[in-house]
Amino acid sequence: MKTLLRDAMIINDHSRMHGSVLIEDDTILKIASSEFDTDCMVSSSDVIINCKGLLLLPGCIDDQVHFRDPGLTHKADIESESRTAVAGGVTTFMDMPNTKPTTTTIEAWQAKMQRAADVSWANYGFFFGGTNDNINEIKKIDRHSIPGLKLFLGASTGNMLVDNKESLRRIFSETDLLIAVHAEKEELIRKNKAYYISKFGENLGIEFHSLIRSADACYRSSAEAAELAERCDARLHILHISTEKELSLFRKDIPLREKRITSEVCVHHLWFDDSYYKTLGNRIKWNPSIKRLSDRDALREAVRNHKIDIVATDHAPHLWSEKRGSCLRAASGGPLIEHSLLTMLEMVKQGIFSYENVVDMMAHRPAILFGIPDRGFIRPGYKADLVLVNPNKPHRVTDNKVFSKCAWSPFDGYIFAHSVEKTFVNGCLAFSNGIHSHKRPEIEAVRFGY
Repeated sequence: MKTLLRDAMIINDHSRMHGSVLIEDDTILKIASSEFDTDCMVSSSDVIINCKGLLLLPGCIDDQVHFRDPGLTHKADIESESRTAVAGGVTTFMDMPNTKPTTTTIEAWQAKMQRAADVSWANYGFFFGGTNDNINEIKKIDRHSIPGLKLFLGASTGNMLVDNKESLRRIFSETDLLIAVHAEKEELIRKNKAYYISKFGENLGIEFHSLIRSADACYRSSAEAAELAERCDARLHILHISTEKELSLFRKDIPLREKRITSEVCVHHLWFDDSYYKTLGNRIKWNPSIKRLSDRDALREAVRNHKIDIVATDHAPHLWSEKRGSCLRAASGGPLIEHSLLTMLEMVKQGIFSYENVVDMMAHRPAILFGIPDRGFIRPGYKADLVLVNPNKPHRVTDNKVFSKCAWSPFDGYIFAHSVEKTFVNGCLAFSNGIHSHKRPEIEAVRFGY
Protein backbone atom coordinates (compact mmCIF):
# COMPACT_ATOMS: atom_id res chain seq x y z
CA MET A 1 0.00 0.00 0.00
CA LYS A 2 1.51 3.30 -1.12
CA THR A 3 0.18 6.68 0.02
CA LEU A 4 1.40 9.95 -1.46
CA LEU A 5 1.18 13.11 0.63
CA ARG A 6 1.40 15.65 -2.16
CA ASP A 7 2.52 19.28 -2.10
CA ALA A 8 2.90 20.00 1.62
CA MET A 9 5.13 22.44 3.47
CA ILE A 10 7.48 19.94 5.12
CA ILE A 11 8.97 21.08 8.44
CA ASN A 12 11.89 18.77 9.20
CA ASP A 13 15.60 18.67 9.99
CA HIS A 14 15.73 22.37 10.95
CA SER A 15 14.37 23.54 7.60
CA ARG A 16 11.19 23.80 5.56
CA MET A 17 10.45 22.99 1.95
CA HIS A 18 7.53 22.42 -0.39
CA GLY A 19 7.48 18.77 -1.29
CA SER A 20 5.78 15.40 -1.21
CA VAL A 21 6.26 12.26 0.85
CA LEU A 22 5.60 8.73 -0.39
CA ILE A 23 4.67 6.17 2.26
CA GLU A 24 4.87 2.43 1.64
CA ASP A 25 3.06 0.42 4.29
CA ASP A 26 4.53 1.68 7.62
CA THR A 27 7.64 3.37 6.24
CA ILE A 28 8.61 6.61 4.51
CA LEU A 29 9.82 5.51 1.08
CA LYS A 30 10.72 8.74 -0.72
CA ILE A 31 10.71 12.50 -0.27
CA ALA A 32 10.36 14.69 -3.37
CA SER A 33 11.25 18.37 -3.46
CA SER A 34 10.35 19.01 -7.11
CA GLU A 35 7.14 18.75 -9.09
CA PHE A 36 8.88 16.43 -11.55
CA ASP A 37 9.89 13.97 -8.81
CA THR A 38 6.40 14.14 -7.35
CA ASP A 39 4.83 13.40 -10.75
CA CYS A 40 7.04 10.32 -10.99
CA MET A 41 5.56 8.99 -7.73
CA VAL A 42 1.93 9.58 -8.67
CA SER A 43 1.57 6.57 -10.97
CA SER A 44 2.80 4.14 -8.32
CA SER A 45 0.61 5.52 -5.51
CA ASP A 46 -2.55 3.78 -4.35
CA VAL A 47 -3.81 6.82 -2.43
CA ILE A 48 -2.99 10.47 -3.13
CA ILE A 49 -3.73 13.13 -0.52
CA ASN A 50 -3.61 16.76 -1.61
CA CYS A 51 -1.71 18.63 1.10
CA LYS A 52 -1.59 22.06 -0.50
CA GLY A 53 -1.61 24.74 2.19
CA LEU A 54 -0.86 22.22 4.96
CA LEU A 55 2.20 21.73 7.16
CA LEU A 56 3.68 18.22 7.29
CA LEU A 57 5.47 17.45 10.57
CA PRO A 58 6.94 14.32 12.13
CA GLY A 59 4.67 12.93 14.83
CA CYS A 60 5.33 14.27 18.30
CA ILE A 61 7.03 12.07 20.91
CA ASP A 62 5.78 12.77 24.44
CA ASP A 63 8.07 11.44 27.15
CA GLN A 64 5.76 12.08 30.10
CA VAL A 65 2.12 11.02 30.28
CA HIS A 66 -0.10 9.52 32.96
CA PHE A 67 -2.76 7.45 31.21
CA ARG A 68 -4.02 6.12 34.59
CA ASP A 69 -4.15 2.50 33.45
CA PRO A 70 -4.44 0.26 35.48
CA GLY A 71 -6.36 1.14 38.60
CA LEU A 72 -7.50 4.70 37.88
CA THR A 73 -9.45 4.11 34.70
CA HIS A 74 -12.53 6.00 35.86
CA LYS A 75 -10.74 9.14 34.59
CA ALA A 76 -8.45 7.86 31.82
CA ASP A 77 -7.11 4.69 30.25
CA ILE A 78 -4.58 3.71 27.62
CA GLU A 79 -7.17 3.43 24.86
CA SER A 80 -8.95 6.74 25.52
CA GLU A 81 -5.80 8.79 26.05
CA SER A 82 -3.83 7.30 23.14
CA ARG A 83 -6.79 8.21 20.91
CA THR A 84 -6.58 11.69 22.43
CA ALA A 85 -2.84 11.73 21.69
CA VAL A 86 -3.20 11.03 17.97
CA ALA A 87 -5.94 13.68 17.75
CA GLY A 88 -3.29 16.09 18.97
CA GLY A 89 -0.52 14.91 16.65
CA VAL A 90 1.32 12.78 19.22
CA THR A 91 2.27 9.40 17.74
CA THR A 92 4.52 8.01 20.50
CA PHE A 93 4.06 8.26 24.26
CA MET A 94 5.96 7.18 27.38
CA ASP A 95 3.74 6.45 30.35
CA MET A 96 4.64 6.90 34.01
CA PRO A 97 4.53 4.20 36.73
CA ASN A 98 2.31 5.76 39.43
CA THR A 99 -0.72 3.62 38.66
CA LYS A 100 -2.55 1.04 40.81
CA PRO A 101 -0.66 -1.18 41.19
CA THR A 102 2.49 0.86 40.67
CA THR A 103 4.77 -0.24 37.83
CA THR A 104 7.56 -1.31 40.17
CA THR A 105 7.74 -5.01 39.31
CA ILE A 106 8.50 -6.79 36.06
CA GLU A 107 5.06 -8.40 36.21
CA ALA A 108 3.26 -5.06 36.49
CA TRP A 109 5.35 -3.60 33.64
CA GLN A 110 4.60 -6.58 31.39
CA ALA A 111 0.87 -6.23 32.10
CA LYS A 112 0.93 -2.60 30.94
CA MET A 113 2.88 -3.52 27.82
CA GLN A 114 0.28 -6.14 26.93
CA ARG A 115 -2.57 -3.75 27.62
CA ALA A 116 -1.04 -1.20 25.25
CA ALA A 117 -0.48 -3.83 22.57
CA ASP A 118 -4.18 -4.68 22.79
CA VAL A 119 -5.75 -1.21 22.82
CA SER A 120 -3.30 1.65 22.12
CA TRP A 121 -3.66 3.97 19.13
CA ALA A 122 -0.08 5.25 19.38
CA ASN A 123 3.36 3.72 19.77
CA TYR A 124 4.29 3.24 23.39
CA GLY A 125 6.87 2.79 26.10
CA PHE A 126 6.48 2.51 29.87
CA PHE A 127 8.78 3.87 32.53
CA PHE A 128 9.68 1.53 35.37
CA GLY A 129 9.20 2.94 38.88
CA GLY A 130 11.92 3.05 41.48
CA THR A 131 11.24 2.73 45.21
CA ASN A 132 13.32 2.62 48.35
CA ASP A 133 13.51 -1.17 48.18
CA ASN A 134 13.18 -2.53 44.61
CA ILE A 135 16.78 -2.27 43.39
CA ASN A 136 16.91 -6.02 42.69
CA GLU A 137 13.83 -5.78 40.47
CA ILE A 138 15.33 -2.78 38.67
CA LYS A 139 18.41 -4.80 37.77
CA LYS A 140 16.27 -7.34 35.86
CA ILE A 141 15.14 -4.76 33.31
CA ASP A 142 16.14 -4.84 29.65
CA ARG A 143 17.24 -1.22 29.17
CA HIS A 144 16.22 -1.26 25.49
CA SER A 145 12.61 -2.05 26.40
CA ILE A 146 11.94 0.94 28.66
CA PRO A 147 12.52 4.68 28.28
CA GLY A 148 14.03 4.76 31.76
CA LEU A 149 13.54 4.56 35.49
CA LYS A 150 11.17 7.05 37.12
CA LEU A 151 11.89 8.36 40.61
CA PHE A 152 9.63 10.66 42.62
CA LEU A 153 11.89 12.83 44.75
CA GLY A 154 8.80 14.69 45.94
CA ALA A 155 5.65 12.78 46.93
CA SER A 156 3.60 14.18 44.05
CA THR A 157 1.20 11.28 43.59
CA GLY A 158 0.87 7.80 44.96
CA ASN A 159 3.28 6.34 47.51
CA MET A 160 6.42 6.27 45.38
CA LEU A 161 8.56 8.83 47.23
CA VAL A 162 12.20 7.74 47.17
CA ASP A 163 13.81 9.41 50.16
CA ASN A 164 16.29 6.84 51.48
CA LYS A 165 19.79 8.15 50.70
CA GLU A 166 21.34 4.70 50.41
CA SER A 167 18.58 3.56 48.05
CA LEU A 168 19.17 6.61 45.87
CA ARG A 169 22.92 6.05 45.85
CA ARG A 170 22.50 2.41 44.78
CA ILE A 171 20.01 3.29 42.04
CA PHE A 172 22.25 6.04 40.65
CA SER A 173 25.46 4.02 40.87
CA GLU A 174 24.41 0.43 40.16
CA THR A 175 22.22 0.79 37.04
CA ASP A 176 22.86 2.03 33.52
CA LEU A 177 19.26 3.16 33.03
CA LEU A 178 18.21 6.69 32.22
CA ILE A 179 16.88 8.03 35.53
CA ALA A 180 13.96 10.44 35.11
CA VAL A 181 13.04 12.38 38.24
CA HIS A 182 10.18 14.42 39.59
CA ALA A 183 12.26 16.86 41.63
CA GLU A 184 10.59 18.78 44.46
CA LYS A 185 12.07 18.96 47.96
CA GLU A 186 9.48 17.22 50.13
CA GLU A 187 10.95 18.56 53.38
CA LEU A 188 10.61 22.16 52.18
CA ILE A 189 7.09 21.59 50.82
CA ARG A 190 5.97 20.30 54.22
CA LYS A 191 7.57 23.29 55.95
CA ASN A 192 5.87 25.76 53.59
CA LYS A 193 2.53 24.01 53.99
CA ALA A 194 2.71 24.14 57.78
CA TYR A 195 3.63 27.83 57.68
CA TYR A 196 0.72 28.93 55.49
CA ILE A 197 -1.79 26.76 57.35
CA SER A 198 -0.67 28.27 60.67
CA LYS A 199 -1.06 31.77 59.24
CA PHE A 200 -4.21 31.48 57.12
CA GLY A 201 -5.91 28.18 58.01
CA GLU A 202 -6.45 25.09 55.91
CA ASN A 203 -8.88 26.58 53.38
CA LEU A 204 -6.08 27.99 51.24
CA GLY A 205 -6.83 29.38 47.78
CA ILE A 206 -5.10 28.21 44.64
CA GLU A 207 -2.71 31.17 44.79
CA PHE A 208 -0.93 29.46 47.71
CA HIS A 209 -0.04 26.42 45.60
CA SER A 210 3.06 27.98 44.06
CA LEU A 211 4.08 29.31 47.49
CA ILE A 212 3.88 25.85 49.06
CA ARG A 213 5.44 24.05 46.11
CA SER A 214 7.92 26.85 45.70
CA ALA A 215 10.68 27.61 43.25
CA ASP A 216 13.23 26.85 45.94
CA ALA A 217 11.68 23.42 46.57
CA CYS A 218 12.19 22.63 42.88
CA TYR A 219 15.70 24.02 42.64
CA ARG A 220 17.04 22.32 45.76
CA SER A 221 15.72 18.91 44.73
CA SER A 222 16.93 19.26 41.14
CA ALA A 223 20.36 20.44 42.31
CA GLU A 224 20.71 17.49 44.68
CA ALA A 225 19.75 15.06 41.90
CA ALA A 226 22.24 16.65 39.51
CA GLU A 227 25.02 16.50 42.12
CA LEU A 228 24.33 12.82 42.81
CA ALA A 229 24.24 12.03 39.08
CA GLU A 230 27.59 13.72 38.53
CA ARG A 231 29.14 11.91 41.48
CA CYS A 232 27.87 8.51 40.26
CA ASP A 233 28.23 9.26 36.52
CA ALA A 234 24.54 8.41 36.11
CA ARG A 235 22.31 9.36 33.19
CA LEU A 236 19.82 11.85 34.67
CA HIS A 237 16.73 13.39 33.06
CA ILE A 238 14.94 16.05 35.13
CA LEU A 239 11.27 16.31 34.25
CA HIS A 240 8.96 19.36 34.06
CA ILE A 241 11.42 22.15 34.85
CA SER A 242 9.37 25.08 36.11
CA THR A 243 11.81 27.71 37.41
CA GLU A 244 14.44 30.05 36.06
CA LYS A 245 16.86 29.08 38.82
CA GLU A 246 16.91 25.42 37.79
CA LEU A 247 18.27 26.40 34.38
CA SER A 248 21.67 27.03 35.98
CA LEU A 249 22.00 23.24 36.32
CA PHE A 250 22.03 22.62 32.57
CA ARG A 251 24.40 23.27 29.68
CA LYS A 252 23.67 24.23 26.10
CA ASP A 253 27.22 23.84 24.76
CA ILE A 254 27.16 20.02 24.69
CA PRO A 255 25.54 18.00 21.86
CA LEU A 256 22.40 16.26 23.09
CA ARG A 257 23.79 12.78 22.39
CA GLU A 258 26.71 13.51 24.74
CA LYS A 259 24.77 15.02 27.65
CA ARG A 260 24.61 13.04 30.90
CA ILE A 261 22.12 15.44 32.50
CA THR A 262 19.11 16.49 30.41
CA SER A 263 15.86 18.30 31.02
CA GLU A 264 12.26 18.58 29.94
CA VAL A 265 9.78 21.44 30.09
CA CYS A 266 6.02 21.00 29.77
CA VAL A 267 3.73 23.11 27.63
CA HIS A 268 1.76 24.46 30.60
CA HIS A 269 4.90 25.96 32.14
CA LEU A 270 5.63 27.62 28.78
CA TRP A 271 2.10 29.00 28.36
CA PHE A 272 0.76 29.94 31.80
CA ASP A 273 2.15 31.98 34.70
CA ASP A 274 0.78 32.47 38.20
CA SER A 275 -1.39 35.43 37.13
CA TYR A 276 -3.68 32.86 35.43
CA TYR A 277 -4.70 31.44 38.82
CA LYS A 278 -7.19 34.32 39.16
CA THR A 279 -9.23 33.25 36.14
CA LEU A 280 -8.48 29.53 35.72
CA GLY A 281 -8.06 28.42 39.34
CA ASN A 282 -7.63 24.69 39.79
CA ARG A 283 -7.67 24.11 36.03
CA ILE A 284 -3.97 24.97 36.10
CA LYS A 285 -3.04 23.24 39.36
CA TRP A 286 -0.06 21.03 38.59
CA ASN A 287 2.93 19.65 40.43
CA PRO A 288 5.37 21.33 40.02
CA SER A 289 3.28 24.46 40.26
CA ILE A 290 2.91 27.24 37.72
CA LYS A 291 5.44 29.89 38.71
CA ARG A 292 6.07 33.58 37.98
CA LEU A 293 6.06 35.35 34.62
CA SER A 294 9.85 35.71 34.83
CA ASP A 295 10.16 31.93 35.21
CA ARG A 296 7.92 31.33 32.19
CA ASP A 297 9.88 33.76 30.04
CA ALA A 298 13.20 32.20 31.08
CA LEU A 299 11.87 28.74 30.18
CA ARG A 300 10.85 29.99 26.74
CA GLU A 301 14.34 31.34 26.15
CA ALA A 302 15.81 28.03 27.34
CA VAL A 303 13.73 26.23 24.71
CA ARG A 304 15.04 28.55 22.03
CA ASN A 305 18.70 28.12 23.02
CA HIS A 306 18.52 24.37 23.94
CA LYS A 307 19.45 24.80 27.57
CA ILE A 308 16.26 22.76 27.99
CA ASP A 309 16.30 19.65 25.82
CA ILE A 310 12.71 18.63 25.03
CA VAL A 311 9.08 19.71 25.38
CA ALA A 312 6.38 17.34 26.70
CA THR A 313 3.02 17.46 28.49
CA ASP A 314 2.82 15.62 31.83
CA HIS A 315 -0.70 14.78 30.60
CA ALA A 316 -2.42 13.73 33.83
CA PRO A 317 -6.23 13.59 33.65
CA HIS A 318 -8.50 13.91 36.68
CA LEU A 319 -12.27 14.15 36.72
CA TRP A 320 -13.42 17.73 37.18
CA SER A 321 -15.03 16.71 40.49
CA GLU A 322 -11.54 15.75 41.70
CA LYS A 323 -10.18 19.20 40.83
CA ARG A 324 -12.50 21.06 43.19
CA GLY A 325 -11.72 22.48 46.61
CA SER A 326 -8.84 24.32 48.23
CA CYS A 327 -5.27 24.07 46.97
CA LEU A 328 -4.66 21.41 49.63
CA ARG A 329 -7.58 19.25 48.45
CA ALA A 330 -7.88 19.67 44.68
CA ALA A 331 -6.03 17.08 42.58
CA SER A 332 -2.90 18.22 40.77
CA GLY A 333 -2.63 17.57 37.05
CA GLY A 334 -4.73 17.92 33.96
CA PRO A 335 -5.25 16.86 30.34
CA LEU A 336 -2.86 18.42 27.82
CA ILE A 337 -1.89 15.96 25.11
CA GLU A 338 -4.72 16.85 22.72
CA HIS A 339 -3.60 20.48 22.58
CA SER A 340 0.15 20.36 23.26
CA LEU A 341 1.20 20.72 19.63
CA LEU A 342 -1.46 23.38 19.00
CA THR A 343 -0.21 25.33 22.04
CA MET A 344 3.35 25.29 20.75
CA LEU A 345 2.19 26.30 17.28
CA GLU A 346 0.19 29.14 18.84
CA MET A 347 3.45 30.40 20.29
CA VAL A 348 4.89 30.25 16.77
CA LYS A 349 2.05 32.52 15.65
CA GLN A 350 2.90 34.86 18.52
CA GLY A 351 6.54 35.04 17.42
CA ILE A 352 7.92 33.17 20.43
CA PHE A 353 9.13 30.04 18.61
CA SER A 354 9.58 28.95 14.99
CA TYR A 355 8.03 25.91 13.33
CA GLU A 356 11.49 24.39 13.13
CA ASN A 357 12.00 24.97 16.85
CA VAL A 358 8.72 23.25 17.74
CA VAL A 359 9.44 20.19 15.58
CA ASP A 360 12.96 19.96 16.98
CA MET A 361 11.80 20.02 20.62
CA MET A 362 8.72 17.79 20.24
CA ALA A 363 9.94 15.20 17.71
CA HIS A 364 13.64 15.32 16.76
CA ARG A 365 15.21 15.80 20.17
CA PRO A 366 12.99 13.34 22.10
CA ALA A 367 14.00 10.69 19.54
CA ILE A 368 17.67 11.55 20.02
CA LEU A 369 17.48 11.79 23.82
CA PHE A 370 15.87 8.36 24.20
CA GLY A 371 17.79 6.76 21.35
CA ILE A 372 14.75 5.94 19.21
CA PRO A 373 16.37 5.06 15.88
CA ASP A 374 13.54 5.28 13.35
CA ARG A 375 11.08 7.92 14.54
CA GLY A 376 11.00 11.64 15.13
CA PHE A 377 12.16 12.71 11.64
CA ILE A 378 10.79 12.70 8.10
CA ARG A 379 13.44 10.61 6.39
CA PRO A 380 13.46 7.67 3.96
CA GLY A 381 13.47 4.42 5.91
CA TYR A 382 11.91 5.96 9.02
CA LYS A 383 8.49 4.97 10.34
CA ALA A 384 5.69 7.02 8.82
CA ASP A 385 4.57 8.80 11.99
CA LEU A 386 3.34 12.03 10.44
CA VAL A 387 1.02 14.94 11.19
CA LEU A 388 -0.69 17.27 8.74
CA VAL A 389 -1.51 20.64 10.29
CA ASN A 390 -3.76 23.30 8.81
CA PRO A 391 -2.30 26.73 9.73
CA ASN A 392 -5.41 28.54 8.52
CA LYS A 393 -8.18 26.56 10.20
CA PRO A 394 -8.86 27.74 13.78
CA HIS A 395 -9.65 25.15 16.44
CA ARG A 396 -11.92 26.13 19.33
CA VAL A 397 -11.58 24.10 22.51
CA THR A 398 -14.68 23.27 24.52
CA ASP A 399 -14.92 20.91 27.48
CA ASN A 400 -17.73 18.85 25.98
CA LYS A 401 -15.81 18.16 22.76
CA VAL A 402 -12.41 17.03 24.01
CA PHE A 403 -11.36 13.42 23.46
CA SER A 404 -9.82 12.81 26.88
CA LYS A 405 -11.98 10.66 29.13
CA CYS A 406 -11.93 13.29 31.90
CA ALA A 407 -14.03 15.60 29.64
CA TRP A 408 -12.45 19.00 30.35
CA SER A 409 -9.46 21.08 29.28
CA PRO A 410 -7.47 23.97 30.78
CA PHE A 411 -7.91 25.62 27.36
CA ASP A 412 -11.72 25.59 27.42
CA GLY A 413 -12.94 28.48 25.27
CA TYR A 414 -9.59 29.20 23.66
CA ILE A 415 -9.36 29.37 19.86
CA PHE A 416 -6.08 28.06 18.47
CA ALA A 417 -4.98 29.37 15.08
CA HIS A 418 -3.92 25.91 13.83
CA SER A 419 -5.72 22.59 13.71
CA VAL A 420 -4.56 19.00 13.33
CA GLU A 421 -5.86 17.81 9.96
CA LYS A 422 -4.57 14.23 9.84
CA THR A 423 -2.33 11.95 11.91
CA PHE A 424 -0.57 8.87 10.54
CA VAL A 425 0.80 6.23 12.90
CA ASN A 426 3.16 3.75 11.23
CA GLY A 427 1.68 4.73 7.89
CA CYS A 428 -1.92 4.15 9.03
CA LEU A 429 -4.33 7.08 8.93
CA ALA A 430 -5.46 7.20 12.55
CA PHE A 431 -7.19 10.59 12.66
CA SER A 432 -8.67 12.80 9.95
CA ASN A 433 -10.69 16.02 10.08
CA GLY A 434 -11.80 15.60 13.67
CA ILE A 435 -12.67 11.91 13.43
CA HIS A 436 -10.71 8.80 14.37
CA SER A 437 -10.40 6.02 11.83
CA HIS A 438 -12.72 3.03 12.12
CA LYS A 439 -9.74 0.71 12.51
CA ARG A 440 -7.03 1.05 15.14
CA PRO A 441 -3.58 1.59 13.54
CA GLU A 442 -0.85 -1.03 13.70
CA ILE A 443 1.19 0.22 16.65
CA GLU A 444 4.52 -0.86 18.11
CA ALA A 445 6.41 -0.97 21.37
CA VAL A 446 9.31 1.45 21.04
CA ARG A 447 12.91 0.25 21.33
CA PHE A 448 15.28 2.58 23.15
CA GLY A 449 19.00 3.05 22.67
CA TYR A 450 19.99 5.89 24.99
